[in-house]
Amino acid sequence: MPYTQDIVEELNILVRYNLTTTQEGIKVHKTATPEIINATQRLYDKGLISQKDGGYLTTLGREVAEQAQAILDILKPA
Repeated sequence: MPYTQDIVEELNILVRYNLTTTQEGIKVHKTATPEIINATQRLYDKGLISQKDGGYLTTLGREVAEQAQAILDILKPA
């Protein structure tokens, strides 16, 4: 099954998290695009982040974000 646009948008949110610390989250403002707001809500619904507007990664969210960032590092142009 190929990545859907929704999944790509969720991955783009996850790779914004700073994985060098657990004390830094993100905040998605109400002025963000609907795609970003919806992707963040879906991540919250899946239990990957602590707040519907961002917050911190959950334990599961951190694992997924680490994998997402690893994939991005491998696939980005040299």
